Amino acid sequence: MTEDPRLTEAQTLIDEIRPYLQGDGGDCELMGIEDNGDVLLKFVGACQGCPSSTATLKMGIENFLKEKAAWVKEVVQVF
Repeated sequence: MTEDPRLTEAQTLIDEIRPYLQGDGGDCELMGIEDNGDVLLKFVGACQGCPSSTATLKMGIENFLKEKAAWVKEVVQVF
């Protein structure tokens, strides 16, 4: 079975924004991609439980991914 090319694309894009999260002591991990285009992310470090994590997820990461990859429907936080 071949790997979904969207995983590679999403990981590359996440790696572009990762330094911003790491600069605040946090990070995120790509957990998978649903068939419908939902990208599943898990926050770690300072991002985990941060009151601003929802804003970071939706207004930062989701907007960036949607701008760069037309197939992205939504970014969903998993715990």
